[in-house]
Amino acid sequence: MIAIIDYGVGNLFSLKSSFAKIGYDVIVTDDEQIIKNADKVILPGVGAFGDAIDKLRKSGLDKLVIELAKAGKPIMGICLGMQLLFDKSYEYGEYDGLGLIKGNVVSMKERVSSSLKIPHIGWNPLKIQKDSPLFKYIKNGDCVYFVHSFCATDCEESVLAVSEYGIDVTAVVAKDNVFGCQFHPEKSGNVGLSILKAFCELETF
Repeated sequence: MIAIIDYGVGNLFSLKSSFAKIGYDVIVTDDEQIIKNADKVILPGVGAFGDAIDKLRKSGLDKLVIELAKAGKPIMGICLGMQLLFDKSYEYGEYDGLGLIKGNVVSMKERVSSSLKIPHIGWNPLKIQKDSPLFKYIKNGDCVYFVHSFCATDCEESVLAVSEYGIDVTAVVAKDNVFGCQFHPEKSGNVGLSILKAFCELETF
């Protein structure tokens, strides 16, 4: 069973529908025991980092995510959920993240040409940097759908794939059993579903 953490931020219906489409039982929940008992955990997120990390901490689920990550349970952060996995974000201030993956989240506007629109919205090909079980059903150059204005940096050791948007944007990261996708797999057609399927098939630690 896949648990999608509900802490008041996230595109939960689309995610739930995507897992159902590939044949996996999924529950959207804020119940700690259900999340603990799940085979895999998804940390979604849309909106601003500060608001999201505040809601996660007020729910107490931040500590649970860290606990489960350290215990070896496969966890995937999606979009803002991926950004929450990092040490810090500088989105309209400075905020501490969960510290599960080394790196920082910074504005893209200051790093790309002024001719490129921010937020970055649209389909872009993945440039795979390292082999991963997450990519077992996709290939280098497959396209996924992004919607974001901030990106992860200083995280080279955990980058699995990037996507070019004026700069190499961190697209997929992993550290041990913790994974993150900056793009929206639930909005990325068959490629996104294939990545979710590969995540569901990961061996439980």
